[in-house]
Formats: sequence, structure tokens, C-alpha cells
Amino acid sequence: MDHTFALLIAATLNAGTVLAIAGLGLLINERAGIVNLGAEGMMLVAAIAGFATAVHTGNDWLAFAAGAGAGALMAAAFGVLVIWLNTNQYASGLALSMFGAGFSAFVGIGYVQAKIGERTQHAVPLLADIPFVGPALFRQHPMVYIAIVLTLVLAWFLYRSRAGLVLRAVGESPESAHALGYPVRRIRMAAVVVGGALCGVAGAYLSVIYTPLWVQGMVAGKGWIALALTTFATWRPARVLLGAYLFGGVTMLQFHLQSQGVDVPSQFLTMLPYLATIVVLVLISSNATWIRVNMPASLGKPFFPGS
Repeated sequence: MDHTFALLIAATLNAGTVLAIAGLGLLINERAGIVNLGAEGMMLVAAIAGFATAVHTGNDWLAFAAGAGAGALMAAAFGVLVIWLNTNQYASGLALSMFGAGFSAFVGIGYVQAKIGERTQHAVPLLADIPFVGPALFRQHPMVYIAIVLTLVLAWFLYRSRAGLVLRAVGESPESAHALGYPVRRIRMAAVVVGGALCGVAGAYLSVIYTPLWVQGMVAGKGWIALALTTFATWRPARVLLGAYLFGGVTMLQFHLQSQGVDVPSQFLTMLPYLATIVVLVLISSNATWIRVNMPASLGKPFFPGS
């Protein structure tokens, strides 16, 4: 029983890492006042880019770099549209998501049956041998721990650094930031590209480590859950991480229940993560004041210099 529970915790951390990295990327976007609904598409394109790189090179880190590059490139295209051309952020994000789904399906045709080489088993020396705790926490891919460190770094950046203060100011009041001489559009563009790169890393992790394989549409709504995480976390990095593990745990719970022979329709178990997302969003949105206090004031609104 203890072994099974340890494996469930390990699987939760693994599943939550995808959502955490993507959620942190989207958090950076939204802290700058930009809503990017294209996370699903960016993650799909990054997933095939990372998987193809892993197949041809056998190197996980090159695969993550390829995924980050693909995500950043798509985010840059989105940024040009919404920041410099002032197109509607929501419509542009949806278009990006649909483009990513179609483009990844087309590019990935030749990789459906492809396989990545033998995977390296990761373990933290000494700690991995501790009963229960070792299998649960210390036999993960390094990216799991990087996601935790990234959360701490981003929290420090946003609330303890001058650059983070400027980023939040741009998201709260771009007109005031512009009046003080800050390049609002360039700051927003940088935030969008960095956020896209993190979504790309999440997509590559999904296809290279979490699965590992390429299947059309394999992101399967995780981009939307990551987007919902930013609201769930009230735009705070540590809460994004905790929320990612919560949703990751719900995802893994369905497989655990199925393996235990629980007499529940598989379709119901499959929809559990998305049902949990809806329930959480409804509960949070019921307190409009809480959302208004925590949400960046200019979120989703275009910026017109000189207006």
C-alpha cells in the first residue's frame, strides 16, 4: 500500500510539472497585462518540436531547447499582433491555439510511430534510497525540481526585484508606466516571449518525458488548465505550483482508480481533471472582489501610447 501511494505521489509531481511550467509562463504574460489563449497551440507545436529533436539527437535538454524555441516563436507572432497591431487578444490567442493544433498535426505525421531511445533513470543520491520518501520524491527527472526552483525565482523576481516591480506596473497601469519612461510595448513583448518559451518547455516535457511519444492532440486540454491555474492562483507563482500538483493529482487519481478496478465509468474518470478545473473556477469567481483585487488592472486591454 505504501509503495502504491509513493508511486501516486511521484506520478502527481510528474503530471503537475507540465501544468506548473506552462502556468508560470502564462502568469508572466498576465502580470504584464496580456492574456494569451494560445497556450494549447504553443504546447502542441513545442511537443512535436521537442519530440522530433529527442528522436534525432537523443538529448532531452536539446529537446527542451527546441520546445522553448518553438513556443517563443509562436508567442512572438502573437505579441506582434496584439502589442504592435492592437488586434483583439482573445481572438488572436484562439487563432494561435487552432493554428498550433493543425500545424503540429501536419508536421507530426511522420513521428506518430517514432520512438525515443532508452530513457535515463534519474535519482538523487542517498535520498532516493529512503523508504517511501525516496520513490515518492527523489526519483524524478531534473525538470521536476527545476520547476520548483523556477517558482521560487519568479516569486522573488515579481516581489523583490525592481524589474519585477516594473513588469507588474506595466500590467497594472501601462499609461503610468509609459509616462515614467518605461517602454511598455517592449516589456510586454519580452514577457510574452518568455511566457511562450516556458509553455514550449512544458510541451516538450510532455512529449519527451511525461509520455514519451507523439500523438496528435496529445496536450489534451492541459494548456487550458494551465490558463485556468493563473486565476486559481490569483496570479501568484507559489499557488500556481500548488494548483498544478492538485490538478496533476486528480489526473493521476483517475488512473489509480482504474487500476484498482473501481466500478466507475472510465469516461467519468477521464473528465475528472476538467470537472475539477470548472468547479474551482466557479468557486473562485463567486467572489468578484477577491478577483478584482488580485487581477492585474489592465489584463486583456490594449495599450495605445499617447492616449
